[in-house]
Amino acid sequence: MFRPIRRKKKEMDIDAAKELLQCSRRGVLAVNGDDGYPYAVPVNYFYDRNAEKIYFHGARVGHKVDALRADDKVCFTVYGNETIREEAWAPFVQSAVVFGRCHLLKEGTEATEILKKIARKYYPNEQLIDEEIERSGKAVQLFAIEIEHISGKEIQER
Repeated sequence: MFRPIRRKKKEMDIDAAKELLQCSRRGVLAVNGDDGYPYAVPVNYFYDRNAEKIYFHGARVGHKVDALRADDKVCFTVYGNETIREEAWAPFVQSAVVFGRCHLLKEGTEATEILKKIARKYYPNEQLIDEEIERSGKAVQLFAIEIEHISGKEIQER
């Protein structure tokens, strides 16, 4: 169902792609937007390797929410780990692409715990996390991408 990477020499193994998902700070979520136009937006996220899900948060209303209610199929991309090797002047960069279905999570204890997992990636301590959730948590919508396919590759930028 999902296309294989065309240039096999550039393909990363699945564990390396998952590691990139684990340690990248931001990803780009692409949804099927208005009038058939794709809509891609950067998001902060948390990758739960055990559950094979990606969690992120956003507003309760807007383009992203409307698009996901109309069509739950998404693409999520991260890139990074730029390295320059001695034998080549141009940098190498890795990317991971995820295809899956995204749904809105309901409020509750599980949602609050997921929100804390996302926040732990970006906030320096629990006190700040608790304060921010207390202040803004009610306005936040949580999303979960159920991963159907992951691929990764490393390319040289030249």
